[in-house]
Amino acid sequence: MATEMQSLDEERTSRPPKAPAADATLRVLTYLASQRGPVAAARVAADLDLPRSTTYDLLGTLVAHGYALHLPAERQYSLGHAAYEVAIGYMRHAPLARVGRVVLERMVDAIGESGHLVVLHGRDVLYIVEERARGRASLVTDQGVRLPAHVTATGRAILSALPSSQLCSLYATPADFVQRRGGTAPSNPAQLRAVIEQTRREGFAREEGDVTPGFRSVAAPVLDHADWPIAAVGLTWEEGRLSEERVAACAEAVRTAAADIARAATGRGS
Repeated sequence: MATEMQSLDEERTSRPPKAPAADATLRVLTYLASQRGPVAAARVAADLDLPRSTTYDLLGTLVAHGYALHLPAERQYSLGHAAYEVAIGYMRHAPLARVGRVVLERMVDAIGESGHLVVLHGRDVLYIVEERARGRASLVTDQGVRLPAHVTATGRAILSALPSSQLCSLYATPADFVQRRGGTAPSNPAQLRAVIEQTRREGFAREEGDVTPGFRSVAAPVLDHADWPIAAVGLTWEEGRLSEERVAACAEAVRTAAADIARAATGRGS
């Protein structure tokens, strides 16, 4: 029976696709998802053995529907926001949220401050897990909430792991920056670059009062096999309660939690 089933599977995979255009489109989308950064259409065509004209047509369709992003200055393509929506739908049912909750519970118990796990959705972060520490105040970062990525520590952690070209395409002008009242978050590309450079130097992201006045956060990105940020882990506490030594412990805790989630959800490092 096993041999028969194997033969049937091999027969199915050897048959030409019944919808070649759909097959080619999905191949292009899968290819973009596997790359560390944006790529040229000519490279997509060569690596997938597709005619260049067909490749441009497929990429144009993906761009029109938001699944790919065209970077005109670089003449390259990357994943678009709609691809993130598909990924987020998968995350709701897949191991990331379940694994993340277990890791967050362990981190929050050890540190005593509230933690959260987010994924990127366009220029926003979507909170998929929140673990509130015992005796701590409720936060705006509940499960299902969306906030501007450049405002939050978790969002900055994810943005710091993106290729510079994609970061520039997401935040090209001051109009791309949503401001929260009373905050000091970046309001233009130059300010964001400065924050991202600091995040990369320190190895974790910070946020002080930009989401909620009187609260601080640190965060670290969850990276897959290609060093692509699939999520971020954060910790939040009331300003003035923690010493700088404890803040450093929080930063180390989110880095460790991010690595644990990456290992469990993607097999990275295992």
